[in-house]
Amino acid sequence: MEIAEPAIRTLKKLQKSDSRRILDFLEDRVSRHPEPRKLAKPLSGMPDIWRFRVGDYRIITRIEDSRLTVLVVAIGHRREVYRQT
Repeated sequence: MEIAEPAIRTLKKLQKSDSRRILDFLEDRVSRHPEPRKLAKPLSGMPDIWRFRVGDYRIITRIEDSRLTVLVVAIGHRREVYRQT
């Protein structure tokens, strides 16, 4: 799993409990799941872009099958995250 630099900056700005919860979700659930798409929902109109929900936060990702890589593109509150991407 890779986390893009803008997503890392967002994680650093969040409260520690929220960022820890997001990182735990990515490490414990997404990275260990054989088919991470089953945990996510596709974004309409954006092929290959998926979202994971962690409380009030959304994790926007691109899942690459060729390398079985989940690239975290953005992390943000559900009110704001879709404006960033």
